[in-house]
Amino acid sequence: MSRHFTVSDFDFALPPELIAQHPAAERSASRLLDGRADPPVDRVFRELPELLHPGDLLVFNDTKVIKARLYGAKASGGAVEALVERVLPGTREVWAHMRASKSPKPGAVVRFAEAFDAEVLGRCGPDDGLFHLRLSGDPFELLERHGHVPLPPYIAHDDSADDVRRYQTVFAREPGAVAAPTAALHFDETLLAPRTLAIEIAILIVISCLSFQRTRALQMVRQYYWLYEPHGPLGWRLRQDAPSRSAQS
Repeated sequence: MSRHFTVSDFDFALPPELIAQHPAAERSASRLLDGRADPPVDRVFRELPELLHPGDLLVFNDTKVIKARLYGAKASGGAVEALVERVLPGTREVWAHMRASKSPKPGAVVRFAEAFDAEVLGRCGPDDGLFHLRLSGDPFELLERHGHVPLPPYIAHDDSADDVRRYQTVFAREPGAVAAPTAALHFDETLLAPRTLAIEIAILIVISCLSFQRTRALQMVRQYYWLYEPHGPLGWRLRQDAPSRSAQS
Protein backbone atom coordinates (compact mmCIF):
# COMPACT_ATOMS: atom_id res chain seq x y z
CA MET A 1 0.00 0.00 0.00
CA SER A 2 1.42 3.38 -0.98
CA ARG A 3 1.82 5.97 1.73
CA HIS A 4 0.65 9.56 1.38
CA PHE A 5 2.89 12.23 2.87
CA THR A 6 1.97 15.66 4.20
CA VAL A 7 4.13 18.68 5.00
CA SER A 8 3.90 17.84 8.70
CA ASP A 9 5.72 14.54 8.06
CA PHE A 10 8.86 16.56 7.35
CA ASP A 11 8.59 18.76 10.44
CA PHE A 12 10.91 17.19 12.97
CA ALA A 13 13.77 18.05 15.29
CA LEU A 14 17.20 17.62 13.69
CA PRO A 15 20.08 18.04 16.14
CA PRO A 16 22.99 20.06 14.67
CA GLU A 17 25.44 17.22 15.35
CA LEU A 18 23.49 15.03 12.91
CA ILE A 19 23.83 17.50 10.02
CA ALA A 20 26.75 16.48 7.80
CA GLN A 21 29.08 19.43 7.30
CA HIS A 22 31.05 17.74 4.52
CA PRO A 23 29.93 15.27 1.83
CA ALA A 24 30.95 11.63 1.72
CA ALA A 25 34.25 11.02 -0.08
CA GLU A 26 32.38 9.07 -2.77
CA ARG A 27 29.14 10.62 -4.03
CA SER A 28 27.19 7.40 -4.48
CA ALA A 29 28.32 6.13 -1.06
CA SER A 30 25.95 8.60 0.60
CA ARG A 31 23.16 7.15 2.67
CA LEU A 32 19.72 6.62 1.15
CA LEU A 33 16.57 6.24 3.23
CA ASP A 34 14.07 3.87 1.64
CA GLY A 35 10.71 4.96 3.00
CA ARG A 36 8.57 2.42 1.17
CA ALA A 37 8.44 0.09 4.15
CA ASP A 38 7.60 0.68 7.80
CA PRO A 39 10.02 1.11 9.42
CA PRO A 40 12.16 2.76 6.69
CA VAL A 41 15.27 0.94 5.53
CA ASP A 42 18.78 2.42 5.49
CA ARG A 43 20.46 1.92 2.12
CA VAL A 44 23.34 3.36 0.10
CA PHE A 45 22.65 5.68 -2.84
CA ARG A 46 24.38 3.40 -5.34
CA GLU A 47 21.51 0.93 -4.70
CA LEU A 48 19.05 3.32 -6.36
CA PRO A 49 18.97 1.51 -9.75
CA GLU A 50 17.87 -1.66 -7.95
CA LEU A 51 14.87 0.20 -6.50
CA LEU A 52 13.58 1.48 -9.84
CA HIS A 53 10.84 -0.22 -11.82
CA PRO A 54 9.97 -0.33 -15.52
CA GLY A 55 8.14 2.85 -16.39
CA ASP A 56 9.83 4.93 -13.68
CA LEU A 57 11.06 8.30 -14.90
CA LEU A 58 14.13 10.12 -13.61
CA VAL A 59 14.25 13.84 -14.43
CA PHE A 60 17.71 15.41 -14.18
CA ASN A 61 18.19 19.12 -13.56
CA ASP A 62 21.36 20.14 -15.44
CA THR A 63 21.41 23.70 -14.08
CA LYS A 64 24.84 24.71 -12.82
CA VAL A 65 25.20 26.43 -9.45
CA ILE A 66 26.82 29.84 -9.78
CA LYS A 67 29.00 31.49 -7.13
CA ALA A 68 26.09 33.64 -6.11
CA ARG A 69 27.28 34.93 -2.72
CA LEU A 70 29.16 38.25 -2.66
CA TYR A 71 30.83 40.24 0.09
CA GLY A 72 31.41 43.96 -0.20
CA ALA A 73 31.04 47.36 1.38
CA LYS A 74 28.99 50.51 1.00
CA ALA A 75 30.61 53.88 0.36
CA SER A 76 30.34 54.51 4.11
CA GLY A 77 32.42 51.41 4.79
CA GLY A 78 29.55 49.34 6.16
CA ALA A 79 29.73 45.63 5.33
CA VAL A 80 27.31 44.17 2.80
CA GLU A 81 26.54 40.55 1.95
CA ALA A 82 24.55 39.74 -1.18
CA LEU A 83 23.07 36.56 -2.58
CA VAL A 84 22.22 36.85 -6.26
CA GLU A 85 18.94 35.11 -6.92
CA ARG A 86 18.41 35.95 -10.58
CA VAL A 87 20.47 37.25 -13.49
CA LEU A 88 18.28 39.19 -15.91
CA PRO A 89 18.94 37.78 -19.41
CA GLY A 90 20.86 40.00 -21.81
CA THR A 91 21.67 42.64 -19.19
CA ARG A 92 24.20 43.44 -16.46
CA GLU A 93 21.37 43.49 -13.94
CA VAL A 94 20.53 41.04 -11.17
CA TRP A 95 18.03 40.55 -8.38
CA ALA A 96 19.64 39.83 -5.05
CA HIS A 97 19.08 39.47 -1.34
CA MET A 98 21.21 41.94 0.59
CA ARG A 99 22.17 42.02 4.23
CA ALA A 100 23.64 45.14 5.80
CA SER A 101 23.32 47.13 9.02
CA LYS A 102 21.35 49.67 7.01
CA SER A 103 19.80 48.83 3.62
CA PRO A 104 21.36 50.77 0.74
CA LYS A 105 19.10 53.26 -1.01
CA PRO A 106 18.42 53.52 -4.77
CA GLY A 107 21.39 55.21 -6.42
CA ALA A 108 23.88 53.90 -3.86
CA VAL A 109 26.96 52.06 -5.10
CA VAL A 110 28.29 48.93 -3.40
CA ARG A 111 31.86 47.76 -3.94
CA PHE A 112 32.09 43.97 -4.02
CA ALA A 113 35.24 41.92 -3.41
CA GLU A 114 37.25 45.16 -3.82
CA ALA A 115 36.97 44.43 -7.53
CA PHE A 116 33.72 45.73 -9.06
CA ASP A 117 30.79 48.02 -8.37
CA ALA A 118 27.05 47.46 -8.25
CA GLU A 119 24.54 50.30 -8.45
CA VAL A 120 21.33 49.88 -6.48
CA LEU A 121 18.42 50.56 -8.83
CA GLY A 122 15.67 49.90 -6.30
CA ARG A 123 13.65 47.12 -4.69
CA CYS A 124 12.02 44.26 -6.60
CA GLY A 125 10.62 40.78 -6.34
CA PRO A 126 7.79 39.48 -4.15
CA ASP A 127 6.90 42.08 -1.53
CA ASP A 128 9.96 44.09 -2.65
CA GLY A 129 12.11 41.68 -0.72
CA LEU A 130 14.97 41.78 -3.23
CA PHE A 131 17.34 44.47 -4.50
CA HIS A 132 17.65 45.35 -8.18
CA LEU A 133 21.34 45.87 -8.97
CA ARG A 134 23.30 46.86 -12.07
CA LEU A 135 26.81 45.39 -12.09
CA SER A 136 29.79 46.98 -13.80
CA GLY A 137 30.41 43.92 -15.97
CA ASP A 138 28.96 40.62 -17.11
CA PRO A 139 27.24 39.08 -14.06
CA PHE A 140 28.26 35.49 -14.76
CA GLU A 141 31.90 36.41 -15.32
CA LEU A 142 32.06 38.58 -12.20
CA LEU A 143 30.39 35.96 -10.03
CA GLU A 144 32.66 33.21 -11.30
CA ARG A 145 35.73 35.32 -10.56
CA HIS A 146 34.76 36.98 -7.28
CA GLY A 147 31.76 35.14 -5.88
CA HIS A 148 31.48 32.41 -3.27
CA VAL A 149 29.65 29.09 -3.34
CA PRO A 150 26.17 29.71 -1.86
CA LEU A 151 26.31 26.96 0.76
CA PRO A 152 23.07 26.40 2.70
CA PRO A 153 22.76 28.19 6.06
CA TYR A 154 23.06 24.92 8.01
CA ILE A 155 26.63 24.46 6.71
CA ALA A 156 28.82 26.17 9.27
CA HIS A 157 32.15 26.46 7.43
CA ASP A 158 33.23 28.93 4.76
CA ASP A 159 33.23 27.70 1.19
CA SER A 160 36.40 26.08 -0.11
CA ALA A 161 37.84 24.83 -3.39
CA ASP A 162 36.35 21.41 -2.61
CA ASP A 163 32.88 22.95 -2.28
CA VAL A 164 33.23 24.43 -5.77
CA ARG A 165 33.47 20.86 -7.05
CA ARG A 166 31.15 19.02 -4.68
CA TYR A 167 28.28 21.52 -4.41
CA GLN A 168 27.59 20.81 -8.06
CA THR A 169 26.12 17.82 -9.89
CA VAL A 170 28.42 15.89 -12.23
CA PHE A 171 26.04 16.64 -15.12
CA ALA A 172 25.63 20.40 -14.47
CA ARG A 173 25.77 22.38 -17.72
CA GLU A 174 23.68 25.58 -17.75
CA PRO A 175 24.71 28.31 -15.25
CA GLY A 176 21.96 29.95 -13.25
CA ALA A 177 21.07 28.06 -10.07
CA VAL A 178 21.81 29.49 -6.63
CA ALA A 179 21.19 26.14 -4.90
CA ALA A 180 22.09 22.64 -5.96
CA PRO A 181 19.39 19.99 -6.56
CA THR A 182 20.42 18.18 -3.39
CA ALA A 183 19.44 14.58 -4.21
CA ALA A 184 21.21 14.78 -7.57
CA LEU A 185 24.52 15.54 -5.84
CA HIS A 186 24.80 11.83 -5.02
CA PHE A 187 24.95 10.68 -8.64
CA ASP A 188 28.52 10.06 -9.79
CA GLU A 189 30.10 9.09 -13.10
CA THR A 190 30.07 5.40 -12.18
CA LEU A 191 26.37 5.39 -11.38
CA LEU A 192 25.58 7.26 -14.60
CA ALA A 193 27.98 5.28 -16.79
CA PRO A 194 26.44 3.56 -19.87
CA ARG A 195 27.74 0.19 -18.71
CA THR A 196 25.75 0.65 -15.50
CA LEU A 197 22.54 1.83 -17.12
CA ALA A 198 22.65 0.23 -20.57
CA ILE A 199 21.35 -3.15 -19.43
CA GLU A 200 18.58 -1.50 -17.43
CA ILE A 201 17.65 0.76 -20.34
CA ALA A 202 17.65 -2.24 -22.69
CA ILE A 203 15.48 -4.18 -20.26
CA LEU A 204 13.07 -1.27 -19.98
CA ILE A 205 12.83 -1.03 -23.77
CA VAL A 206 12.18 -4.76 -24.13
CA ILE A 207 9.63 -4.76 -21.33
CA SER A 208 7.89 -1.73 -22.85
CA CYS A 209 7.72 -3.44 -26.26
CA LEU A 210 6.43 -6.67 -24.74
CA SER A 211 3.91 -4.76 -22.65
CA PHE A 212 2.65 -2.90 -25.73
CA GLN A 213 2.38 -6.14 -27.70
CA ARG A 214 0.51 -7.87 -24.87
CA THR A 215 -1.91 -4.95 -24.54
CA ARG A 216 -2.44 -4.92 -28.29
CA ALA A 217 -3.18 -8.67 -28.35
CA LEU A 218 -5.72 -8.36 -25.55
CA GLN A 219 -7.32 -5.38 -27.27
CA MET A 220 -7.72 -7.26 -30.57
CA VAL A 221 -9.21 -10.35 -28.93
CA ARG A 222 -11.63 -8.42 -26.71
CA GLN A 223 -12.72 -5.83 -29.24
CA TYR A 224 -13.08 -8.28 -32.14
CA TYR A 225 -13.96 -11.41 -30.17
CA TRP A 226 -16.05 -12.80 -33.05
CA LEU A 227 -13.10 -12.52 -35.41
CA TYR A 228 -9.92 -13.27 -33.44
CA GLU A 229 -8.75 -15.63 -30.71
CA PRO A 230 -5.59 -15.61 -28.55
CA HIS A 231 -2.49 -17.15 -30.06
CA GLY A 232 0.19 -17.35 -27.41
CA PRO A 233 0.71 -14.66 -24.76
CA LEU A 234 1.56 -11.92 -27.27
CA GLY A 235 -0.43 -12.70 -30.40
CA TRP A 236 -3.81 -13.32 -31.95
CA ARG A 237 -5.15 -15.22 -34.94
CA LEU A 238 -8.29 -15.55 -37.00
CA ARG A 239 -10.90 -17.78 -35.42
CA GLN A 240 -11.76 -20.91 -37.37
CA ASP A 241 -15.43 -20.06 -37.08
CA ALA A 242 -14.91 -16.42 -38.02
CA PRO A 243 -17.41 -15.08 -40.55
CA SER A 244 -16.07 -14.94 -44.10
CA ARG A 245 -15.52 -11.67 -45.94
CA SER A 246 -18.57 -12.36 -48.11
CA ALA A 247 -20.68 -12.88 -45.01
CA GLN A 248 -19.37 -9.63 -43.51
CA SER A 249 -20.26 -7.69 -46.63
